[in-house]
Amino acid sequence: MSAYSSDLDLKVTDATGNGVEVDVATNLLNGTVRLSVLWTQEIYLHPDDAERVAQSLLRAAEQDRRITGIQSSGTD
Repeated sequence: MSAYSSDLDLKVTDATGNGVEVDVATNLLNGTVRLSVLWTQEIYLHPDDAERVAQSLLRAAEQDRRITGIQSSGTD
């Protein structure tokens, strides 16, 4: 069983249609956030998809803070 929990709301694939996917996951043991590009080294995103990835990373950061008890530094 993996310690990572993927953001199931994130459904983003490469803009060129080659099936490459983005995954954002939080380690439930230590709160670290993993950003993965699956099946390749790079991905090309439409603006709306790039925003979805950014929102997913923000959700993962908040989950990290809940796991570790660390508050935001306010340096957004």
